Amino acid sequence: MTTIPAPRTAEPAPGQKNSRRSLGVMLLLTVAGAVLVLTAVSRVWASGKAGGLAVEVTGSAVSGLPGGLALVGLASAVAVFAVRGVGKAVVGALVALAGLGAAVAAALGAADAGALNGEAAKKLALVSAQAEQVGHTAWPWAAALGGLLLAVAGALTVRYGRDWPAMGSRYDAPARKTPPKAKTTGTPAELWQALDRGEDPT
Repeated sequence: MTTIPAPRTAEPAPGQKNSRRSLGVMLLLTVAGAVLVLTAVSRVWASGKAGGLAVEVTGSAVSGLPGGLALVGLASAVAVFAVRGVGKAVVGALVALAGLGAAVAAALGAADAGALNGEAAKKLALVSAQAEQVGHTAWPWAAALGGLLLAVAGALTVRYGRDWPAMGSRYDAPARKTPPKAKTTGTPAELWQALDRGEDPT
């Protein structure tokens, strides 16, 4: 009794494996970076006291840039699948710039006390109030790390994006069809007779 060998399934080419791997790494870095930034900006970045009252501010109160740029980077990374060719490199550059901007803004806010003084002034109803015993947390540096992850994801898109798949042509906007031109039939005399009868000769 002879056995029939099972058909071999085609294995992806090495280039396809590398393309899928780099795409997976980009998506992982993008999600991880954006989540890290958005989580960090919702946490307390600075705290202190003013007139015996405890005051504290979150990252979003210190600076709105890290969270906003993280959302821009996340949305841009999703747009990679809707563009082709050079468009992927442009999107990748946008993600990288958004990540770097978020990292720089977070690092600058790590030692900033302006928002904390503003919160102290609000609590004491004194414009000149200053927070004392000011302390800073490590959350700004977590946001900076998330921004760097986004920047690396953007760099990967610029480098390998041209090999990644894009949405099929069925997602493209349908082309408008021009209606066919009306054809006229018959001799000039027949056309005049049709007009006399009130008919449309076209």
